[in-house]
Amino acid sequence: MTDNSHNSLVTLGLLRIFAWSMVSLTLLFLFNNYLIFWRGWPGLWNFFAHHEMFGISPLRKPLDSNALTLGLIQSFALVSMLSAVCLFVLKTPKRTLLEDADILSRFAAYLTRACFWAVLLVGFVDIIISFLRVEGFLNSMLGNSMAIELGRAVFRGTYVHYPLIIISFVIAYFIRGLGFTWLALLVVIAEFQIVISRFVYSYEQAFMGDLVRMWYAALFLFSSSYALITEGHVRVDVFYSRFKTKTKALSNAVGCVILGLPLCWVILSTGMWVRGSSLNGPLLVFEVYQQGFGMYVKYLMVGYLVVFAVSMLVQFMGYFLRNSAELIGENVPDDQETQLNT
Repeated sequence: MTDNSHNSLVTLGLLRIFAWSMVSLTLLFLFNNYLIFWRGWPGLWNFFAHHEMFGISPLRKPLDSNALTLGLIQSFALVSMLSAVCLFVLKTPKRTLLEDADILSRFAAYLTRACFWAVLLVGFVDIIISFLRVEGFLNSMLGNSMAIELGRAVFRGTYVHYPLIIISFVIAYFIRGLGFTWLALLVVIAEFQIVISRFVYSYEQAFMGDLVRMWYAALFLFSSSYALITEGHVRVDVFYSRFKTKTKALSNAVGCVILGLPLCWVILSTGMWVRGSSLNGPLLVFEVYQQGFGMYVKYLMVGYLVVFAVSMLVQFMGYFLRNSAELIGENVPDDQETQLNT
């Protein structure tokens, strides 16, 4: 093996390790967030603070033996995940950057598909429940006890919304269409029915506007990662169009690292660092709107920012690898090359 080919393999491996590590750390961060704030695990920070590692100030109240065990498991998961990423890259030296980029893009697409189906199903079911509750039909249909429970955000979120979200991820695995066009159409229909019911039938309820806001927010936040790879975002172009292909690729790759990644991590870290953060707080208490008989989906709309940050980060890493492939001279297919020159 020549020095050039060896250096090329090293560069290829480092780029792949960086991209997969960023994605893996993000997913592990979300899983640890669930363990810490939903299940009461100590978290890596408290575990390191207990042992006064990395210069972290010691805890005022040391962790008990059970918490130490859980913290050790979380630490082991972090080391294992990073080791698995390195092992995966070392075991697949012939895999190209474009192949990894395609995997990441497909994963981001699956996530957005699943979330599209989630807001569709949750929107339809929740607005029906809200309508029946407002009009007083729940008592006669489901009984007083169930009617009261469906009026509690925790119950509706846990036993109605969450199962529908799980079903949505299953549907998205088999149905590959992204569905953004249909979601845009549904937003228009939802707004149109407000106009008709208000001005023709003099009927309007809070849940009708909630449905429009729910779908409208999802349309823009969920489609952002898909628009990134298809150049659907508006590019404020002063110099870019005059760049050569490799210069464009360098600009895109550097932008993903110094602008894209920090944006996603700022959203996740500031919104989910402690229990009362802007994202964790509403999600933990199933926050709803102030009006008493609207849809119970406000906490889910807060979660849209989590989906936005994660899907964008995954797509940023796919975009980074795709442009890095151009820089190191991989054979970019015609459609990919055209996309880089758009």
